[in-house]
Amino acid sequence: MTKVPALLSIRPRSLSTKVLLLGAIITFAITLYTFSSSYSFRIPAWSSIFSQQRQRSPCTPEQWSSGRWVYSPTSDLVNLTRPEQALSLAGFEGCAADREYHWHLGTDHEEQWDRFPKVSSYRWVPSSQCDVHPLNGAAMVKDMVENGGWLLLGDSITENHFFSLSCLLYPHVRATPNYTENPYFDRAWQQHLYLSPSSPIIPEITMPKGFSIENTPLVSFRRVDLLLNGTELNTLYHSPAFSVEPTDLDSQDLRSQYTKAESLFGDEAFWSLSPSEYMPTFLDSPPDANYGTLVVSTAGHWTTTAFSAFRDEDAGEDAGYGIQNVLAFFKVAMRTWAGEVQDAITEYHKNGGRRPKQVVVRAYMPGHENCHNIFEPTETITPWAYTWYNWPWIPDFNTEFQELLSSSSEFPDIHYLPIERPGRLRPDAHASGDCLHLISGTGVLEGWSHYIWHFVTREVQQKDLV
Repeated sequence: MTKVPALLSIRPRSLSTKVLLLGAIITFAITLYTFSSSYSFRIPAWSSIFSQQRQRSPCTPEQWSSGRWVYSPTSDLVNLTRPEQALSLAGFEGCAADREYHWHLGTDHEEQWDRFPKVSSYRWVPSSQCDVHPLNGAAMVKDMVENGGWLLLGDSITENHFFSLSCLLYPHVRATPNYTENPYFDRAWQQHLYLSPSSPIIPEITMPKGFSIENTPLVSFRRVDLLLNGTELNTLYHSPAFSVEPTDLDSQDLRSQYTKAESLFGDEAFWSLSPSEYMPTFLDSPPDANYGTLVVSTAGHWTTTAFSAFRDEDAGEDAGYGIQNVLAFFKVAMRTWAGEVQDAITEYHKNGGRRPKQVVVRAYMPGHENCHNIFEPTETITPWAYTWYNWPWIPDFNTEFQELLSSSSEFPDIHYLPIERPGRLRPDAHASGDCLHLISGTGVLEGWSHYIWHFVTREVQQKDLV
């Protein structure tokens, strides 16, 4: 008779001992992993075995935004003496993109170098409820290749974001076009980040079918200020879909008699495209494209000077010269945009598209007044003293967009991320020439990338499992 090994034999007196021993081994392994790993410990696969109801979101946008800035210098430098030092202060090895290179890094005006190193010495600490992987450029690159890259659409603030990404992902990416060699490319020209053929992580990456290191972008930026093009917006303005009710208007005179202007727009320049132009790019397959996430943000160019048909001088400065009229139109336009984008993604899947496709709308961040006289983060959002541009009303635009997308059943693949609060606490983090644009390496732009990466790799995937 074959002898059963003692470890596998089940005897009433030894079973409990073996269970305790096994439990001790597992506990020791978990403890060892927890204290030795650079990532916070999670066991989602195990918890799902017991009950999917026990799964919770590792870090919602609200939890991420409810944190604080912590002074955490990473360098012994006491002042900036050379522009390139800004890279090491920010923790960057370099930056792949080169358009307005020193402006993006905040080193284009030597008289403002006294902001360094302090401006680069803060890190965002989210709510203690958050369970987020550390920001890691190499891991992001690997994920973008294997699960889909990012297509960024927006105005010059989104270009700030793109430049920051080119630093976060360096040296694993290269950028086009080369603005140093070809300065005639304008601000609306598309910019791309590609996997660098010299990246040391290439052997660790599983390349999707058809993916080309030379030709398939990982991250792209297109200048799209309004998310719809001028012709679409003008047509929408004159259509029955947008009817101006008396309560939508600020001026008493306009309430009694209002006729739509011949043209919606004034002379203020803007750059924008139609979803019919950029959605086919987003949904395309390798080698031409391999995007998984469309990142959009808009509000900064929704002004009464751009949309002059809504400008109401009688309303006055405190009422933004009729900015509520623009807001009413924004609400209708964004519903139109969301419908077109969701329909395109739905059609993609109906036609056999299998790659995950999601859209995230990043809340727009207004500028700060008197920013160059403030040298550290604030603990609360500073109230407005003036009515510069449309800045005091940008939170209203964000609210309208968030409420529109709150119905997951209507727009299941479009997600709103209210993650602007960390940036609103950083009046010190603006570019040298104005108080709207942001310096790469201060943590604000990098925080957007960190949370979006977390959201599309963990929050969206977890929602799909429920």
